[in-house]
Amino acid sequence: MLPPRILRRLVLAPLVIVVTVFMLVTLPFWLVVTAAASLRLPPPQRRGLRFVWFGTAWLTLESAVLIACLWLWAAGGARRQELHYALIGWFLSKVYGAAGRIFRLTVDVEEPEPTEEERAARLTRPIIVLSRHAGPGDSFLLIYHLLTRYRRRPRIVMKAALQFDPSLDVVINRLPNVFVPRTSGQEHVIEEIRGLAATMGDQDALVIFPEGGNFTPRRRRLAIRRLEEKGLAEEAERARGLDHLLPPRPNGAIAAISACPSADVVFVAHTGLDELVTLGDVWRKLPYSARITAKWWRVPAAEVPRDRVERIHWLYDHWERIDAWINAQRLPAQGAGPRVDRAG
Repeated sequence: MLPPRILRRLVLAPLVIVVTVFMLVTLPFWLVVTAAASLRLPPPQRRGLRFVWFGTAWLTLESAVLIACLWLWAAGGARRQELHYALIGWFLSKVYGAAGRIFRLTVDVEEPEPTEEERAARLTRPIIVLSRHAGPGDSFLLIYHLLTRYRRRPRIVMKAALQFDPSLDVVINRLPNVFVPRTSGQEHVIEEIRGLAATMGDQDALVIFPEGGNFTPRRRRLAIRRLEEKGLAEEAERARGLDHLLPPRPNGAIAAISACPSADVVFVAHTGLDELVTLGDVWRKLPYSARITAKWWRVPAAEVPRDRVERIHWLYDHWERIDAWINAQRLPAQGAGPRVDRAG
């Protein structure tokens, strides 16, 4: 259960700063202990030192964001959205820079070459981003690129549990976003999405993860069963053909498109850190050199179907396209992949 906001501000936020100071003061000790422990492990499993460095870097950046937010609040700038978007961009750029140096993270973003009309429309129309849900690493990358590469102001629909992260809690709650509680009814969530979409300006981007959670075989089976119980035989059959994705839940995406019909729609496929969801996953499976690959498809507003049934079919069409793209990325992963540029 999520603690009340006042408790999160008075306990969790200061606790992060205290832990950061402790880690910085005792860092030499942790490095020596971790290095000694790593000597007993084969080289591919010597992740300890990297985790200590990255954990310390993350805590330091978290504390810097919290101190900046406190300064903005004291200076009367807590409502200035442009400052908070800049703060998020700074934080994510430093995180990916650290990941690039410590974990040898590389990122390759593939996007079709835009036409002259698409290039002109990039900052003259809002966009609705429908992305695969595959863990925080890939999701943070999406927000990072929207902010830094495309100069967009993301509005995100995300799980309420993410507010346990103090810096995320403070910054995101000062911006137009939606946190979805586990017990929240679907109609409430849909209304929140409509509100976000209806008030978008030309530089805004509404980010939705239609799957509602990370892919697991069990979640896939349950999702297909729910479709069958609702009598949606065609959708259930198409969901069975997806190897890497959960079937999309269309109501949120359709609500956003209906509330902002002038918006282009961007579909996002990504893979690389899909299996790294928990800290245990990261410890066991993180490779010596990490890599994220992403691809974006943009659909102009005029080409988005208007009928609800057609929109559902269209959404499944793109989900199948994303699934096929992930399959194609994983096939050459056995050998050497294409050259990529270092993040950060």
